Amino acid sequence: MNVLTRNIAPALFLMMAATSVHATSLQAEQAASLNLKVETAAATGKVMVVLYDSEAAYEGGAPVRAVELDIAAGQHETVIEGLKAGTYGLKAFHDVNGNGRMDTNPFGMPVEPYAFSNNAVGNMGPAKWDRARFEVSGQTLQTLNLR
Repeated sequence: MNVLTRNIAPALFLMMAATSVHATSLQAEQAASLNLKVETAAATGKVMVVLYDSEAAYEGGAPVRAVELDIAAGQHETVIEGLKAGTYGLKAFHDVNGNGRMDTNPFGMPVEPYAFSNNAVGNMGPAKWDRARFEVSGQTLQTLNLR
């Protein structure tokens, strides 16, 4: 075995091992999923849900996923797959009348049902990240009560 082979062989072995560990860790990160169930009082319209992966996003940034559940068709559950394990927060509203937006009264208060993950409740506004955040790893369940 020459000097070059002695120096390269262990490095190649370490690179292959690191690649294998990295691939396994990526698969583990991507193996997380969120089973989402919604409970509603009305049997019409759709429930719009957005999923955030950070406090900054939750407070006004872009969601990592957005899903729609067709309540009128009887859809009350969905699975959001391909998530990395980590901390997430949900915001949802029930578009009861099907107009594609959350209706509010003249003072800006919602008149259609809404909810946050952990069924967190806000004080004079939406629930804060600290109350709504939850951990996703493996298969995680969240049930939202939209009333």
